[in-house]
Amino acid sequence: MTVAISELTGDYVLDPAHTRIGFVARHAMVTKVRGAFHQFEGTAHLDGADPGKSTGRVVIKTQSIDTGVEQRDQHLRTNDFLDAPNFPDITFRTTEVEQKSETDYRVTGDLTVKDTTKPVAIDFEYTGNAVDPQGNLRVGLEGSVTISRKEFGVTWNAALEGGGVLVGDKIVLQFDISAVKQG
Repeated sequence: MTVAISELTGDYVLDPAHTRIGFVARHAMVTKVRGAFHQFEGTAHLDGADPGKSTGRVVIKTQSIDTGVEQRDQHLRTNDFLDAPNFPDITFRTTEVEQKSETDYRVTGDLTVKDTTKPVAIDFEYTGNAVDPQGNLRVGLEGSVTISRKEFGVTWNAALEGGGVLVGDKIVLQFDISAVKQG
């Protein structure tokens, strides 16, 4: 059973077992490295009647970065990249929600990586809602945004012999969200 968007008003938490927060980065100018963060938490207040009044917050544990290659993951946790010991969290807090169509939304907010906070606008598609077998109302959203890692103080790189660099500047952040209504 699904409910109308106007009936979705309420407080939600991200379901980490059914949510993926991932990324894609260009490597050696020729291929892409994909990864995800496995530890995070998030809350949202959805206002179905007036989506502009919706809010959200996500906290991602930098230590949980996973590209499937332990040596690379360890390097990504160092000061060369995320500096997980000194900056254990990446955070996002909404500042504006704009409904673009019946299923498309632009969520603008402050993204903090290391000690740098910048506004980003993430385009999300509302993928639906359902009541799960335990009686919980769930909503689904998918979105992505491309950021410049250098703008967030993540500047390490290595020059390639034939020209170019080892790690691309543009990072695509990906969000596949399942959020569960509380109360």
